[in-house]
Amino acid sequence: MSCVVLMAALETTIQRAGATGNIKATREDWLKLALETLISDGVERVRVLTLGQQLDVSRSSFYWYFKSRQDLLDQLLDHWRQTNTRFIVERAERPSATVIRGVMNIFECWVDEKLFDPRLDFAIRAWARRSPATRRALDEADEERVKAIRGMFMRHGYEEEDAFVRARVLYFMQIGYYSLELNEPMSSRLPHVAAYLRSFTGQEPSAQDVEDFSRYVERTVPRSR
Repeated sequence: MSCVVLMAALETTIQRAGATGNIKATREDWLKLALETLISDGVERVRVLTLGQQLDVSRSSFYWYFKSRQDLLDQLLDHWRQTNTRFIVERAERPSATVIRGVMNIFECWVDEKLFDPRLDFAIRAWARRSPATRRALDEADEERVKAIRGMFMRHGYEEEDAFVRARVLYFMQIGYYSLELNEPMSSRLPHVAAYLRSFTGQEPSAQDVEDFSRYVERTVPRSR
């Protein structure tokens, strides 16, 4: 039997098993649990056998979806890039009428954890202390994020060095805020948004700017935060 025919037969078997309910864990189940484990317990606890036990499936089922544990870890890194980094870059590159509005776009990432998950970011940073490859990926991500924010400032007329420093302050201040694990409710932070916008841009936000951002927060953030 050729390799192509064999793979087709295996795929048919998987589809039939899924139809009869014999497959208990999908690729998404493995990834979701691996991601939760990475965030809560660290990369060293992301083990195929342990994940399989938690999913109540055999270890062999893992290899329907992943070539190896390293393949799974690589896909976790890719998920992080496609969420935390991608959304910062997307918000920084979004057209904005003023620099105030440009910074507000980036602020959306700090407000909405579906755009930027700080727990995931710090799980990656902890992983990077043990893995040179992850360290390189993290450095590249930090550089890409700062570059995108710098570009936003430059589009609004800031000189390159000024834009670079403002981008670093805006970005690394927030990363530092997360690292300190300050447990401030949004209700205590929101009254300072005008001062933050003024500090990051050197310009005075309008009352409409502040009102629009406050409404975004109200729509996005659970009352418990």
